[in-house]
Amino acid sequence: MSRIGKLPVSLPNGVSVSVNAENIVTVKGPLGELHQPVDPAIEVKIEEGILSVSRSSDAKDHRAKHGLYRALINNMVNGVSVGFTTEQELVGVGYRASNTGQMLELSLGYSHNIMFDIPSEIKVETKTERGKNPIIIMKSIDKQLLGMVAAKIRSLRKPEPYKGKGIKFVNEVLRRKAGKSAGKK
Repeated sequence: MSRIGKLPVSLPNGVSVSVNAENIVTVKGPLGELHQPVDPAIEVKIEEGILSVSRSSDAKDHRAKHGLYRALINNMVNGVSVGFTTEQELVGVGYRASNTGQMLELSLGYSHNIMFDIPSEIKVETKTERGKNPIIIMKSIDKQLLGMVAAKIRSLRKPEPYKGKGIKFVNEVLRRKAGKSAGKK
């Protein structure tokens, strides 16, 4: 039995889950609505505010999807009830971030500024304080989309291992390398 798949998902107040004939799970909550198609071999049951996921057989494919769909549904429930937030920090001299609506403008030490279009499902905000690194704050109900966009922004200038310059997540621990230690003889 899948350790994650067998865990029940408790539904908070204001969150409703429904499964239609095409095996599409719909989660509605105070922050919005999310949809997820589910494999026909995986059965989703809702009883008394608790959602459980079960599989039809012990085939390798079904065992793999059992925990996957439980985790996806749990993330959907958390998303529509609480939401997800990610914060990224720009470390480097002259690195700046600003946004106008859904357009994020990044100055990352290249010869040009990078214009990054944020999907409409994500709310973006930039914070710049004197003496501190600029921070990009993104909020969404969809954890997958939020992670994908955050990874794409981070890939524009990954943190380098010597000085740590680049785009990193707030509270991310970077492995640092020692610089050259060559002495003259």
